[in-house]
Amino acid sequence: MSETPGKQQNTAAFYGQAVASFAVAMAATAVGIYQLSADAWVRGFLAIAVLYLVTSSFTLAKVIRDRQEGATPSYAPFEKH
Repeated sequence: MSETPGKQQNTAAFYGQAVASFAVAMAATAVGIYQLSADAWVRGFLAIAVLYLVTSSFTLAKVIRDRQEGATPSYAPFEKH
C-alpha cells in the first residue's frame, strides 16, 4: 500500500506565531506613525500606505498560493476525468 502525500497542515503553534507576529508588527507601525513628529496629514498618508501595503501583501500571497495549488495535480483516485 502506498502513501499519498496530502496537503501539509501548519501546526497551531506556527499559526499562532504568525498571527502574533503580524499583530506586533502592525501595532509597532501604528505607534511609530502616531508618535511621529509630523503633521496629521503626513501621519494619515503613512497609515493609509501601510494599510494598502498589508492588503496588497495578502492578495499577492493568495494569488501565489492559488497558482501553486493549481500547478500541482490533486490525488483523487475515484474521480472520473
